Amino acid sequence: MASTSTHVTVTTSLLVPSTARMRPPALALLLTAGLLHAQAAPPAHSFHIDYDGDCFRKDGAPFRYIAGSIHYARVPRPAWRDRLLKMYMSGLSAVQVYIPWNYHEPLPGLYDFAGDRDMEAFLDLTAELGLLVILRPGPYICAEWEMGGLPAWLLWKPDIVLRSSDPDYLAAVDSWLHVLLPKIKPRLYQNGGNIISVQVENEYGSYYACDYNYLRHLLGTFRALLGHDVLLFTTDGTQADELRCGTLQGLYATVDFGPGAPWKRRRIGDGGPASDLLQPLFVISAGSNITEAFGAQRRVQPKGPLVNSEYYTGWLDYWGEAHASISSAQVARGLADMLQLGANVNMYMFQGGTNFAYWSGADFKEVYKPVTTSYDYDAPLSEAGDPTEKLFAIRTVISKFQALPVGPMPPATPKYAYGRVALQKYANLLDVLDILCPSGPIQSQFPLTFEAIKQAHGFVLYRTHLPRDIPDPATLSAPPHSVCDRGYVMLQKEYQGTLERDGQTALQMTGSEGATLDLLVENMGRINFGANTSDFKGLLGNLSLDSSPLSSWLIYPLAIDTAVQQGWPHAAPTKSSSRGGAGPAFYSGAFETPDIAWDTFVKFPGWSKGQLWINGFNLGRYWPQRGPQQTLFVPGSVLYPGRPNNITVLELEGAPPTPFLLFLDRPFFNTTLSRSTAATE
Repeated sequence: MASTSTHVTVTTSLLVPSTARMRPPALALLLTAGLLHAQAAPPAHSFHIDYDGDCFRKDGAPFRYIAGSIHYARVPRPAWRDRLLKMYMSGLSAVQVYIPWNYHEPLPGLYDFAGDRDMEAFLDLTAELGLLVILRPGPYICAEWEMGGLPAWLLWKPDIVLRSSDPDYLAAVDSWLHVLLPKIKPRLYQNGGNIISVQVENEYGSYYACDYNYLRHLLGTFRALLGHDVLLFTTDGTQADELRCGTLQGLYATVDFGPGAPWKRRRIGDGGPASDLLQPLFVISAGSNITEAFGAQRRVQPKGPLVNSEYYTGWLDYWGEAHASISSAQVARGLADMLQLGANVNMYMFQGGTNFAYWSGADFKEVYKPVTTSYDYDAPLSEAGDPTEKLFAIRTVISKFQALPVGPMPPATPKYAYGRVALQKYANLLDVLDILCPSGPIQSQFPLTFEAIKQAHGFVLYRTHLPRDIPDPATLSAPPHSVCDRGYVMLQKEYQGTLERDGQTALQMTGSEGATLDLLVENMGRINFGANTSDFKGLLGNLSLDSSPLSSWLIYPLAIDTAVQQGWPHAAPTKSSSRGGAGPAFYSGAFETPDIAWDTFVKFPGWSKGQLWINGFNLGRYWPQRGPQQTLFVPGSVLYPGRPNNITVLELEGAPPTPFLLFLDRPFFNTTLSRSTAATE
């Protein structure tokens, strides 16, 4: 740290006899009594705030951290060490870590801390590598993660008020924290661990509720379970209303902002164009921006260290928008300016990683904005964990303020272009409902939400029948915003088109009385920021045919992942569908690696939208027609060296006539199918 501790030097001979004239027994007595305090060692394993010195103190000495965010849930466990070592070799003294509640408690009282979810193993690895930890356990984390980390089962009570003093919500939070925080307590710095601070809630000032009793309840629970020595803090944007609602006495207030200008995500109802999810707060020079942003922290936290808890090295991507990026020079310049001020900085993200399976969330700004599978974030370490130009620019800045670790930066992990892999259509989704929903359908007069049938993620099929002959085109329609989030319509198993949450809500069709009408509804991720996060999925309103409501529904909660993880369809008898390529269908294939299992990227030439599994591992959503993401990251750890790797694809709208995937040694971002280059296809 640039500043040093201020101590008054006192002539000890005026206070105690000269040690040079003392015999050993007398010296020992004084040491035992603590009278020679000027020569005593600083307190071991203490971390607190020096309000007079405007700094942190670690083991009694002034301390400033330079940290980076990494999310263990977005990085395969075999890669944890590689990513953390690269962060350490970048000169970071700490990592900032979120704990997603819904990742660990998928059902009430059912906890999962095994495998990729072994949070304690991850924390122990950070300690082994010499990294301190800034922990953000929620209960709400945002993080562009499904429902901001809150479990979907909270919505089984439809009128629950999330992130508030609602007794039902608090009971669930308390139950979770009583499981989680005892795992954290032994790892706190003052208990001999490496966790130096713990955040309570997250960016609460950006939520509409502004419930101080809720924050007080959390503060009391954290104190009761972690003790009174741990440093607890909050993080909010730099706007006055955000800091007013997000801070609380007893919690150290920190801020977040990006380079060049502090940014904030606007709340629902703020007005302005829908694309303006990010807006600069100050249009002035970078140095003035930083001064202004920390000035906002000083207005609520007059004394203590300056802290930017989320310094944005890049930004997230939304389906249908351009790939976000921030220049290395801009990020490095802002970092240097903050470090010159003596500030503590956490870079968000230092490595983004991947939203595997169904874990990506969504923002809401007048329209629903789902987040892509890739969480590359244009971060210093790429989605695959590779050092970038931005990393080395940041490392150069850090080297001017503190010594870097001795040794080389670990190299990029090897990649392999496995090439073209042909697939075959296995079956239309409607032909395998007995496998995907072995318990059979739920009968209901009107549609039920995912939450009402206790389905958290993935897909639900809604089935009814036409009540009359329709010789002339009639309008099948849904109320606005009631198809959450995309509905794939089939009549007599023939694909008719797609209904979308904030897009097309009606289709024209003809048919005969009694014809089977199916709607496969896809959950694209629950809202994680800003708006009320009670984001129900499925059919929230009834479908109508020429304004006449449809009734007598059969509802199939689909357990696709369970079937695929058990080896289906590869372990099932060969099945071939003679139907065309349109509509939801499964495709399968296999490829062998040449006795290696390196990371790779898979491209989808001619495909529309869907989900990909390799060896039963759900790699996430692909959507090349909407972009910007064109490839999915495939970690080498999910591949089998020297034996077949089974591929399962659920294509939702339409596969190419000759279906194949292309495995490449690099990713493709910032294009859509119409703009993508034919050379790679």
